[in-house]
Amino acid sequence: MPLLTISQAWIFLAIAILMEVGGTTSMRLAEGFTRLGPSLAMVGFYACSFALNTMVIRVLGLSVTYGVWSGVGTVLTATIRIFYFKEPVIAVKMVSIGLIVIGVMGLHSASRTGT
Repeated sequence: MPLLTISQAWIFLAIAILMEVGGTTSMRLAEGFTRLGPSLAMVGFYACSFALNTMVIRVLGLSVTYGVWSGVGTVLTATIRIFYFKEPVIAVKMVSIGLIVIGVMGLHSASRTGT
């Protein structure tokens, strides 16, 4: 299978992140595997996410792929928890999210310079 281009890899990574966030949200909605629909959705979302990550790692490398995937996924999941599940917003949580964003930007920057 031919490698993806850099642009394609970033697009696939973005889709993988959305699939991971869908899986994590479905995990919350599955209520410990007591609800079939969200449980099946969780498995499907995670399978898709890992398959896409496997392709992206070949192009972007493990540290960038996993760092961006987990960092952006964490920020999006935290945002969903705040707005959809009505979790309280506290300063420590917001500062922590900001630090994750800075870290992801650093990884992206490092991938562009080849270091």
